Amino acid sequence: MKKNRKLIIGAVVLVAVIAILAIVYANFKPKTTTGSKNYTLEVVDADGNTTSYEGSTDAEYRSQVMDELVETGDFTYEGDASDFGLYITTINGIVADYDTDGAYWSIYVNDEYGQYGADTQPVTDGDDYKFVYEVFAE
Repeated sequence: MKKNRKLIIGAVVLVAVIAILAIVYANFKPKTTTGSKNYTLEVVDADGNTTSYEGSTDAEYRSQVMDELVETGDFTYEGDASDFGLYITTINGIVADYDTDGAYWSIYVNDEYGQYGADTQPVTDGDDYKFVYEVFAE
């Protein structure tokens, strides 16, 4: 009887912890806005060359903006799904292979290092987004 009581109490505590975590996530996750939003997206390659894209969108997340740009035909990207979201490996045919030379595509929002991946970064009216080819140096 004591064993069953401990199992029941443990299960109730586990459910309560999960519920609390869900509430915290719902209140603090990145917020999105709806409606027409203007944006600038820049791609800076390994040589420092910049390609700029400007437009407006109703997309909620940056990866959706990227998909819209792919449809225009002058922007391409590839990436892999990971536990941390979309890991971008190639933009406009330029591959950043971290395993080979420490290169990766960094993400910036309004000239600050991004806090979210491309598939979770909310699109806000007037934001400037950058993908910069960078090499990790120890």
